[in-house]
Amino acid sequence: MKKLIIGFIALIMLMPSGGLYAEEVTSLTDHAKSAVLVEVDTQEVLYNHNSHEKLPPASMTKLMTMLLIMEELNNGNLSLDENVRISEHASSMGGTQIYLEPFEEMSVQDLLKGVTIASANDASVALAERISGSEKAFVEEMNKKVKELGLENTHFNNVTGLPTDNHYSSAYDMAMIGRELLQYEEILDYTKVYEDYLRKGTDDEFWLVNTNKLVKFYQGVDGLKTGYTSEAKFCLTATAKRGDMRVISVVMGADTAKNRNQDISNMLDYAFSQYEIKRLYQDNQTVLEKSHPKAKGTIKVGPEESISLLMKKGDSMDDYETVIEENDSIHWPVARGDQLGSVKLMKESNLIKEYPLVITEEVEQASIWNLWKKSITSIHRGN
Repeated sequence: MKKLIIGFIALIMLMPSGGLYAEEVTSLTDHAKSAVLVEVDTQEVLYNHNSHEKLPPASMTKLMTMLLIMEELNNGNLSLDENVRISEHASSMGGTQIYLEPFEEMSVQDLLKGVTIASANDASVALAERISGSEKAFVEEMNKKVKELGLENTHFNNVTGLPTDNHYSSAYDMAMIGRELLQYEEILDYTKVYEDYLRKGTDDEFWLVNTNKLVKFYQGVDGLKTGYTSEAKFCLTATAKRGDMRVISVVMGADTAKNRNQDISNMLDYAFSQYEIKRLYQDNQTVLEKSHPKAKGTIKVGPEESISLLMKKGDSMDDYETVIEENDSIHWPVARGDQLGSVKLMKESNLIKEYPLVITEEVEQASIWNLWKKSITSIHRGN
C-alpha cells in the first residue's frame, strides 16, 4: 500500500451521529418535542434535542416518497413528461390535495410539483401507484429503503403521513432521509419554488403555494418538507446552503407554525454563524490514475462523495494532513465503484476519519492490438 501525504489542512474532530458540538448549545429549540441540526457533507450533528425519539412525522413522510420517485426518474423507469391516470383511490385522499379527479391524467412533473410544493396527498398516492402498482406495494419499498439506510426509528404505513397506526420516524432519521434525497439535486428545483400553477390557463387552474414559507423568508433555504396533523403538531425538515456549506434542520412537534419556523431559523442561524466548510475533494474528482496492462487507458480513482472539513470559524489550519493510500496491485477484472485506496485525515499521526477511493469511470478492457502494443513498448523499455 503506497502512501502519499497531500498537504496540511484544518479539521475539527469528525464524529458519528452523536456529534462533537451537539452538547454545546442547549436552547436553540424552545418549542419542539424533538430537533436536530446536521451538516450535510460530514453528517456532523451540530445540535440535538431528543433527535432519536419516535414521533409521527406527518407529511414529512413524503421525503421518502420523493426519494423513491427521484430514484425512479434517475433510473429511467419514470419520465417527467409521462402522463399518469388518476385512480379513484388516489383522488379520494383527504387532507392537503390538488383535487385530482378519478381518471384524470396529469404529467409526472405536475404531480411532483403537487407533492413538493403543496404537499398534496392525492398526487403522492398517484405517483406511488404508477411506480409500484399500489400504495401498499410502494410502502413496502419505503420500508425497504429505511433498512438500506440503516434507520432505526422509522416505519411507514402510508405514503402521505396521514394519521395511522405504526407510522413513525425521528428527527435524526428525517434528516438522513433528507440528506439522501439531496443526492438528487434536481429535487431543489421543485422544493425551492414558492408558488406555481397547475393546469394553467384552463378553467381548472390551481394555484400552488409552498407550505414551507422559509424558502421565501430565510436566505439560503431551498427545501425540503413540512408536516402537520393534530397528533404530530407542526413539523419541518428544512435545508439551507450558504457558500459550500449545506445543513439540514428538523423540528417535530412544535405547537404552532410560527414557533416551528422560529426553531428552524434559530438552528440555521447558529450553523451559519459558527461554522464553515472547507471542501477538499468533489465527489468523483480524479485523485489517482492507475494503470493496468489489461485496461484501455488509465483507471481513474476518486472519492464516492465529496470530502469536506467542518470547522468552527476562527479555528487554526496548521495541525492536520491528508494522506492518500493506494493499492499496490489491481486484481483484474475491475469495475466502477471498486475500492482502490483511501483518503485519511490525520492529526499528529492519529487517524481522524477515512474515506474510500473508488474507480469513478467504467473501465474498458484493452483490445488484442492494445495489449500487443503495450507488450512491444515494455520490451523496448527493457532493452
